[in-house]
Amino acid sequence: MAMVSIKDVAAHAGVSPGTVSNVLNRPGKVAPATRERVEAAISELGFVRHGSASSLRAGHSRTIGLSVIDIGNPFFTEVAAGVEDVASELGYAVILGNSAGSQDKEDRNLRVLAEHRVRGVLITPSGEDPGRLDRLRERGISVVLVDHPAHRPDQCAVAVDDVAGGRAAVTHLLAKGARSVAYVTGPMTIRQCVERWEGAKAAMRAAGLDPGDLKVAETATMTARAGEKAAADLIESGLPEAVFCANDLLALGVLRALLRAGVRVPEDVALMGYDDIDFAAASTVSLSSMRQPTYQLGRIATELLLDECDNPETHAHQHIMFQPELIARESTQ
Repeated sequence: MAMVSIKDVAAHAGVSPGTVSNVLNRPGKVAPATRERVEAAISELGFVRHGSASSLRAGHSRTIGLSVIDIGNPFFTEVAAGVEDVASELGYAVILGNSAGSQDKEDRNLRVLAEHRVRGVLITPSGEDPGRLDRLRERGISVVLVDHPAHRPDQCAVAVDDVAGGRAAVTHLLAKGARSVAYVTGPMTIRQCVERWEGAKAAMRAAGLDPGDLKVAETATMTARAGEKAAADLIESGLPEAVFCANDLLALGVLRALLRAGVRVPEDVALMGYDDIDFAAASTVSLSSMRQPTYQLGRIATELLLDECDNPETHAHQHIMFQPELIARESTQ
């Protein structure tokens, strides 16, 4: 069977080949009725675009890259959902890369994305080396930071104020009567972990307590299993009156270990998480947490990225900072 061409689709739909090209590459520029007619012709004729050929001609593809530091964390799954929804609406596909917090793996993922000639990259960077992202930009690949602030005016970023989140979390625990607090965190090489710790210390100072008394339990990963191990260590060394965890997965692991050891939550130990993933409200003792606008992070970051890609001459770089919301449940009441 002969391959169906753009000219065939145009003739069938009664439009020009340029209009078919716009439907395929810039659907927002085509009137809805015309776009529907062309899409119907594409479906009826079984037209399949030659993606690699069009990428070579244009110098890029109808794909964007998304690089996150832990796809196993439901936080990033929800971010990815927001990214994919916007990309799909605008005719783009998404290539997902998981760095697992490794800069080496992240570098390999970025090289693969560049080889695929992606239009742009959304990234939650695992480190603070801007040169790696500059090399992408030098190749004409737009970059937007997700869940990470930008420190330069020519870079779009969508983030959440993690210092404010850490401060609000520990202020809540202190307001419930706790005077000894432990902070269970992932690697302190991760910006979010450090900034939530800074916020926690600020809450201690504001309450007239020594921030040096905030006990830090650092884990190699931010998983429920790591949280269980941290809780076991805290039980052995002497439990504080409250525990603040850098994410909900850690907190759910801590909760599991405490309940297994016969420790009552919140009567013996108040417990606070971060992210407010779906499992937080559904746990055995519902988990208090700091809620982030996770899905919106992905949507807005993608809108900024594709606006920069499609409208480079008029695009205005934006630094958007959301405030987290405290959600109080049984684990601190």
